Parts: sequence; structure tokens; C-alpha cells
Amino acid sequence: MPLPAYLLLWITVVLSGGTVFFFSGIRKRVLKLLLAFSGAYLFALCVIHLIPEVYSSPVKNIGIYVLAGFFLQVALEIFSEGIEHGHIHIHIHKHQQQAFPFALMVGLCVHSFLEGMPLVQQFSDEKTRNSLLAGIILHHIPVAIALTSMLLESGIKKGGALFYLILFACMAPFGAITSNLLSETAVTNISNFFDQVMALVIGIFLHISTTILFESSEEHRFNYYKLATIILGAGLALISL
Repeated sequence: MPLPAYLLLWITVVLSGGTVFFFSGIRKRVLKLLLAFSGAYLFALCVIHLIPEVYSSPVKNIGIYVLAGFFLQVALEIFSEGIEHGHIHIHIHKHQQQAFPFALMVGLCVHSFLEGMPLVQQFSDEKTRNSLLAGIILHHIPVAIALTSMLLESGIKKGGALFYLILFACMAPFGAITSNLLSETAVTNISNFFDQVMALVIGIFLHISTTILFESSEEHRFNYYKLATIILGAGLALISL
């Protein structure tokens, strides 16, 4: 994977999360629309690009790994409590005036690390890698905003919030770098298991995207906005065919 891709993964998280320091009044409705857009893109990405890619591999029972990824994300959310799909009010209420929620960061960082691992995979179509990179970036932008908002509203100082934002930003590039290093090692050649890793990530994406898409609002007008945003997100994935 070229160096600009690593930088893009990192800087988009830092810049999007950094906006919260200057625009603390980012509305939750805007965040929900960003999440809906990224969720629709991830879902369409899985259906159009990623699932056909892994199911064309010679690995038997690849669906088991997709299912494992789905339930792995369920397990990770025991720690992160759903901040990956915008559940920040839970954390603000739970962690306000308390010590920093390390379990949240562990769950979120493991999630991001795993997402970055298949970026160095050799895909049958180079467009698939670019679409995967775009999907991770689009997913991480609202997550970075939600994370920074939660940290600041929980009473954590700006310096600490920035540190943890940068830590989160490093996880996906670190996953890709680690995967690349392991693939060059004869003893632990992870490239032999890229299809399984990709299937795990697909399961993670499916859980996150469907959770976002099936969440509803009591306000019907907002649901119309959400529907339009979802169509735009899915349409972007279709354009990359």
C-alpha cells in the first residue's frame, strides 16, 4: 500500500476529530447523518466488492469467518459500548467525573487495527483496495467526531482528548503496517490468511453498517433525510464498480 494511503488514513481521523475542538456545538443530527452515509457505503461495499472477492477465494467455508467477524464486533462492543455507530450519550453519562474509560479505547483500537490489516492484501481488482480504503476512512470520520465529543463532554482535558484521538488515528495504519511486516516473514506469513482476515473484517462491517441503518428516529422528517443520505452512500459505492 503506498505511503499516501497510510497518511490519508491517519490525517482524516485527526482532522475530523479535531473539528470538535473548534466547533464544539456539532449537532448530533449531523453526526447521525454522517454515520448513516458511512454505514450505507460500508454495507454496499461489502455486497458489491468484498463479499464476491472472498467467496471467489479457494478457502473452504469462508462464510464461517464472516460470521466470526460479526460476533467479534458484538464482543468488542462490550468494551466500546457502540461508539463505532455513534452511541456517545451512554459514555458521557457513564464516565462523567470518572477515570478515563480504558476499556472503550481498547475495544475501539482493536476494531480499527483489524480493519486496517487487509489493506495490504493483493486483491483481484485494484479498485477493491481503493474502495476498502475509502470505506474505512468514511467510517472513521464520524467515529473520530463521536470519540472526541465524548471525551471532552466527559470532562477530559483537551490535551488528553487529542492524545487518545491520535492513538485511535494510528490504529488502522498500524494494522496495515503490521500485516505487511508479517506477510514478509517466512515463519508468520499472514498473506496465506488474507482471505480469512478480509472475511472477519466483512463481518465487522456488516454488524456496524446494519446497526446504523436499522436504527431509527421518532421524527419522520429526519428519517427522510437519513434515507436520502443512505441512498447517497450506497450510490457512491456503486459508482466505484
